[in-house]
Amino acid sequence: MSVTDQPSTTTAMAPEEMAITHLPSDATGAEIAAALERDGCVVVDNLASDDTIDALLAEMQPFVDVTPTGPDEFTGFQTTRTGGLVARSETARSLVAHPTALAACDAFFDHVTNYQLHLTQIIAIGPDAAEQGVHRDQWAFDFFPFPNGYEVQCNTIWAGTDFTEANGATRVVVGSHRLEDGRKFPIEQTIPAEMTKGSVLFYTGALYHGGGPNQTEATRVGINITYNVAWLRQEENQYLTVPLDVAATLDEPLQRLIGYNRGAYALGYIDDLRDPIEALRTGGQNGGFGDRDSLDDALDRRDRLGDGD
Repeated sequence: MSVTDQPSTTTAMAPEEMAITHLPSDATGAEIAAALERDGCVVVDNLASDDTIDALLAEMQPFVDVTPTGPDEFTGFQTTRTGGLVARSETARSLVAHPTALAACDAFFDHVTNYQLHLTQIIAIGPDAAEQGVHRDQWAFDFFPFPNGYEVQCNTIWAGTDFTEANGATRVVVGSHRLEDGRKFPIEQTIPAEMTKGSVLFYTGALYHGGGPNQTEATRVGINITYNVAWLRQEENQYLTVPLDVAATLDEPLQRLIGYNRGAYALGYIDDLRDPIEALRTGGQNGGFGDRDSLDDALDRRDRLGDGD
């Protein structure tokens, strides 16, 4: 994807002009990333089976049952947000490390050395919930003004139930990832990302979006799993959320994905320049600040930016 500071678009599309692209379950990471680059969002239909979704929700239900609803309008007075999916649900780990999701991240984050898991949560929007304010997820980084087109988050929300306009489907402003920062959108200027159970909405950290109002008598359940560039802080602290004894049992690729890895070059090593994975297992990568090939790749990306490519 392009990482140059692109001119901001000043005019948002009208809702009747917007359409959310739907891709089949065999879509490639490159196809997903291309849709994200173009529109800021895309749905991949029926990527997870009903059995997988049901197993994950069953494993998490005891924790969902004791999660309090939000304390304010933004988090939702009728909405619960239950995190810790890697620690609490073995099935959730298969979604966190889903090959299609990671292939999309690989393609979408081709402008950085590596990425990491940013957060995991089950978002349950209960009956009579009001709409959430439209926002950008990347505002969590202290509202830092990232260059337009420089993406720092790749987000997913898997449908734990069907997502409909009536039950609070996530609402989006298609193409708004290229708008200037600080915009405000009423719900009338958004459209719902309707999808069936097991489908997944991909969207960028720069996309203006928000949870829709639930006007039904059933709870709308979404499984929110997001990824960010590895030189930024995680929203959900995986080192504390996933107990060390649990983290030690995970496969190495998942251990590195949740944060036991250097971020880019030189970030996050242990004491005498040791590989962070050595906190969990022996046999990490060579000492030093990191992989020299990764550094060379990063320097090449910098030079390409300087040439205006």
